[in-house]
Amino acid sequence: MTISRRRYFSPFALGTGVTDAAAPASEHFTSKGNAFHGVAPGKRMLGTLAIAMALAAQPLFATTASAQQQKPNILFILADNTGYGDIGVYGGGELRGAPTPRIDQLAGEGLRLTQFLVEPSCTPSRAALMTGRYSIRSGLSLVLVGGSDISLPANEVTMAEMLHDAGYATAIFGKWHLGAQTYSQPQNQGFDEFYGIPPGDTWDAFGMIRQGRQTNTLDIPLDKGPQIVEAKRDEPLTVVKPYTEEVRRDIDWELVDHGVDFMKRQKAAGKPFFLYLPISRTHFPNLPSKRFEGVSRIGQFGDSLMEGDAIVGTMLDSLRELELEKDTIVVFASDNAPDGPGTRAFGADMPDVGSSGPYRGALGDVSEGAIRTVAIIRWPGRIEPRSSYAMFSIMDFFPTFAQFAGGKVPADRPIDGIDQSDLLLGNNHTGRREDLLTFVGPDLVAARWKQFRAYFADVAPGRSGAGGGTLMGGIGVSAAPMNGYPKVFNIESDPQEEHNIGEMYNWVLGPLLKAVEAYKATLVQAPNRPAANMTRF
Repeated sequence: MTISRRRYFSPFALGTGVTDAAAPASEHFTSKGNAFHGVAPGKRMLGTLAIAMALAAQPLFATTASAQQQKPNILFILADNTGYGDIGVYGGGELRGAPTPRIDQLAGEGLRLTQFLVEPSCTPSRAALMTGRYSIRSGLSLVLVGGSDISLPANEVTMAEMLHDAGYATAIFGKWHLGAQTYSQPQNQGFDEFYGIPPGDTWDAFGMIRQGRQTNTLDIPLDKGPQIVEAKRDEPLTVVKPYTEEVRRDIDWELVDHGVDFMKRQKAAGKPFFLYLPISRTHFPNLPSKRFEGVSRIGQFGDSLMEGDAIVGTMLDSLRELELEKDTIVVFASDNAPDGPGTRAFGADMPDVGSSGPYRGALGDVSEGAIRTVAIIRWPGRIEPRSSYAMFSIMDFFPTFAQFAGGKVPADRPIDGIDQSDLLLGNNHTGRREDLLTFVGPDLVAARWKQFRAYFADVAPGRSGAGGGTLMGGIGVSAAPMNGYPKVFNIESDPQEEHNIGEMYNWVLGPLLKAVEAYKATLVQAPNRPAANMTRF
């Protein structure tokens, strides 16, 4: 991909673009059941063997005669700050006053991961998803703040680039949050189409105008504040309209409209598509659209959660109406845990917080509840409906999709994601991942191996936000050293991480530290970029 370096980002830059309309035809392999009727037995055997060999040689995604195209479409709906305990099939939903029937339906039709692990906050998880690598390798191991120069490097290979090179039409409608620099913007990182909030901002950016006026600090006219923007591949961003509180309430339905239109156009063109739909629900402040105000029993967060459920349902209905269900891998996942205790609703009287279920932690922590959230994957006829406790990282989608799409995983850099296609297709029930590291800024702060979680920085006792302090204290907070010994918790028997078993289970440190050493070894030939940092100059 050639990236223009002539322009530098301005969220208010004007420009136009066109969509790549190339549409290569699909090829199919078919055979008739009576092809060898009346043929001599020896020849029948040879013919049957030839067919078997031909079938075995077909790509993984082309082995069913009913497939409409060789490569599956991919619809990836990424929720924002939705916790493990928010969705009905994970123990939330109706039980906490906000039913999620359409996501529950999706779970009944697909694979529900119960050990889906992400990074502690928005930008790091999205960087890991897009690159298949730990976010620290891209220098994106902290939440990106608007106005900073932290940005996705130009030489990173994104999931969109990999799939575009494999023949896919690619689009993102929603939140990018991987940097404002021109080379970091989604239309310059593999996407044919982009519509959403400024690529360096998050959903609460609209508040700066009101907050500036309230504090007598800034008086920003609407046309100079955050804007809804759009762009086509390799074109500059174009301003659509101001991003206001009213727009924030309805933004997800704009994203849905763009997404449905994109799918219709790609079906007409006969081209496989990758539609990345990072929606706003349930990111603070959860301002529901007017028709969803008051539908839950738990205030704005519940209303927003139910609206997100309706968004998922609308996309599923559209796939069915377009007769694309069988040809499309649908993923619904969350980027990280919900906002923690103490977050107040925007103009309402209930806390605007979700639930981490049985696990300890919230957005910005490094505990289990911060990095363990929901993920459901559906592919009718290929992925058997079930739940799985296999460890699955958000980084694993990159190489797994590459396997399904016939894409190429970069060989010139460390890739931390693992191809989990065997797990998805039911050929392996335990998965291929046993460990995962967690970074905050420049620091390696924790590691998982099987059900054990070790902390390399001090862990205060007690529930996060309930008198005992948090693990690492949330985003950007350091912790005290522990005299050289990690604290270790058994997540299965102790999901609240209250009992340090490091001394009793000291043998666990061997494989935990082995995972750390394996990571460190990759840095010899491929050093990380400078880690994200906003406190150490």
